[in-house]
Amino acid sequence: MKKMMLWLIVGLVVALGAYIRLAPPDPAQWHVPPVGEVDRDEEGGVFRVVETGPDSLARLDAIARATPRTSVLAGSVDEGMVTYVTRTKVIGFPDYTTVQQDGDILRVYGRLRFGRRDFGVNRNRVDDWLSGLKL
Repeated sequence: MKKMMLWLIVGLVVALGAYIRLAPPDPAQWHVPPVGEVDRDEEGGVFRVVETGPDSLARLDAIARATPRTSVLAGSVDEGMVTYVTRTKVIGFPDYTTVQQDGDILRVYGRLRFGRRDFGVNRNRVDDWLSGLKL
């Protein structure tokens, strides 16, 4: 009976890991304009508003694409808004970061998909990307 319970638990963990890794993202849910005018830190993400130049989205796009395990979910620099998916190294938890250029204002919203807390992972990534712009 104990062995059977152990295998059941292992199977559930593997199934959950597979779901996290393989669940398709819905661009309509995640590729939405970031809304806000002030920086804020949240338990599951971060929001930054920075005054930059008109080419900042293109420069930030290059930085984001060079980040390991990061890909574009939707959007483009030409559209003025891009949403990226960055996955954790081991399990592959997805985090979504949407960047929008609005004139000289760059709005960046990084948030998690699964769970309640990200332990500062999104804040660190977004702040690293922004520091790469050398504002």
